[in-house]
Amino acid sequence: MERFSLEWLIQPILPDVFFNRYWEDQPLVVRRNRSDHFHDLWSLDEVDRVISTIDLRLPNITVVKEGEPLSPEAYTSANGAVDIVKVFELFTTGASIVLNQLHRFAPQLAHFCRAMERDLSAPFQTNVYLTPANAQCFRPHYDTHDVFVLQISGDKHWRVYGAPVMLPLRGQAFDASSDQSGPPILEFELQAGDTLYIPRGYVHEAQSSSTVSLHITAGVMAFTWTDLVLEALASTCLLDVSLRRALPIGFAHQTFDRTGARYEFRRMLQAFVESADFDAILDRFIEEFLSTRQLCARGYFLELERIDKLDEDTLVGPRPGLIYRLDKQEDVVRIACYGRTISVPIRAQEALYFALAKERFTARDLPGELDSGGKLTLVRRLVREGLLTAHKGPIERLGRD
Repeated sequence: MERFSLEWLIQPILPDVFFNRYWEDQPLVVRRNRSDHFHDLWSLDEVDRVISTIDLRLPNITVVKEGEPLSPEAYTSANGAVDIVKVFELFTTGASIVLNQLHRFAPQLAHFCRAMERDLSAPFQTNVYLTPANAQCFRPHYDTHDVFVLQISGDKHWRVYGAPVMLPLRGQAFDASSDQSGPPILEFELQAGDTLYIPRGYVHEAQSSSTVSLHITAGVMAFTWTDLVLEALASTCLLDVSLRRALPIGFAHQTFDRTGARYEFRRMLQAFVESADFDAILDRFIEEFLSTRQLCARGYFLELERIDKLDEDTLVGPRPGLIYRLDKQEDVVRIACYGRTISVPIRAQEALYFALAKERFTARDLPGELDSGGKLTLVRRLVREGLLTAHKGPIERLGRD
């Protein structure tokens, strides 16, 4: 199992069980009785390091108390810089510290997001919540994206209610005055090492116990069928002039006869169904997804400096969370990743597929037509492009399975 992955996040629940039973359907609480499960990902010490040494500005850091964000003037200076002393003073009075989009500043959270994005084909983001004892950050609400909650330290008492809006779109934000959810359907303690999954639309709230609580909320910014249909419709409108014509003259008049317009509307919908190019639109979403993922490049510069020393016995493997797409053509194989397209000769196809699929290997292990020099050239090329990384440790001989 990879260091960070969906399987690691929800174990012992299997991914197939998760997608068939819980995904977009109902909440899931994964209890482990193992407080160190997320030890390699995040900790109180990391929070202290980020807040104390990184010049975070609004909105990447906010302070919330009793469900309401505090005025920035309460913890920032005249030039907009965050006053750390004031932040922690507010924390001691019951305010929560919220670190938004922290994967942009913390490499391990970026690695986690890339791994989850690879598994789900959806962009991820992470927000970190540090809550003092016996405090509540936000009042009951639902999110317009699915979330995984990773309890890092301490524990929180959670209540999950029903879903007044099933799978809301991003524009269907929670409205406390009208979105009534009834009594809790789940009530439980989330302890360090536990995971909680909440589909979008389910109302929830949490309160810390007698100790400080630290948790990560990982948001799944999934593409929806609505997104795809709207994109397909927009593309069809560029090709079909009838969809660009004005509505019938006088349609707002009291005496307007809708019969003809209703027929025309249905005709255009049918024409849209018949002409919409699903594959072209889906490929467009794939391209957007791949081109907007960023390379987690820790150690990349040092590898470039030492690349000429990489030999046939150097242990290498794909970068953690590597997201890519292969396109086999007549004389080359194209690799789309990180907004770039990399081409390798078709005779390197078998070696390339092996290199991107194996967790660890050496150039000697590569199968296919390439000679020893060609194998080493391919490995160095893939390291240079950021797809492979060298591993430390003893060399392992790998089979050709």
